[in-house]
Amino acid sequence: MKSLYARFTPYFGSLAALSFALAVVGFGASLSGYSHARHPVSLLGAIGVPHAQAFNLLGFLLPGLLAVLAGLQLRRRMPAAAGWSARIGAQLIVLSALAFAAQGLLPLDPSDLYAPGARLHATAWMLWWIAFVPGAFVLAYGLRSLALVSVVAAAIVLGFGLFAPDALAPGTVQRIAFGAWFAWFAVAGITRTAISAPGSLPTTRT
Repeated sequence: MKSLYARFTPYFGSLAALSFALAVVGFGASLSGYSHARHPVSLLGAIGVPHAQAFNLLGFLLPGLLAVLAGLQLRRRMPAAAGWSARIGAQLIVLSALAFAAQGLLPLDPSDLYAPGARLHATAWMLWWIAFVPGAFVLAYGLRSLALVSVVAAAIVLGFGLFAPDALAPGTVQRIAFGAWFAWFAVAGITRTAISAPGSLPTTRT
């Protein structure tokens, strides 16, 4: 009989996405003047903002750690025949999740965006996408079942993280990138892995 932990393991990515979405919507609604279209998510956890610590816990740290567990579980479920590309890709994605969680431990200071804490927060954000984009592309090469979702998610994170169209507001752009990232973890958790090799089994659901 499966343990409670084992039963929830495939849904760690979905739980991470749910925690993040509820935190952003809930804390955003409670902060006067906050705009999801114009303001970055990290402003909800900035120094001096009401309930900032609670948001950093529920909006960054908890989702990030759940994503870490989801990435480690994916690595554990890989077939023995999975090559270096799939394993390196999974490791980079776990690193991306750790960087996402780190943003909750390194809050912004709106009064001084050049303070050491703000710079560390920006570094964590950069590491988040820098690790995920190549990780997802490399993983797509090694795991047939996650190839499409990995390429799409990586392209969205890269496109909206760096080259977003000027017509979109900054807050909207960031939320699209985060949404693609969380969607990848949600799909990866419930997808049976299959290596990209001749004769590999077609994608199936667990």
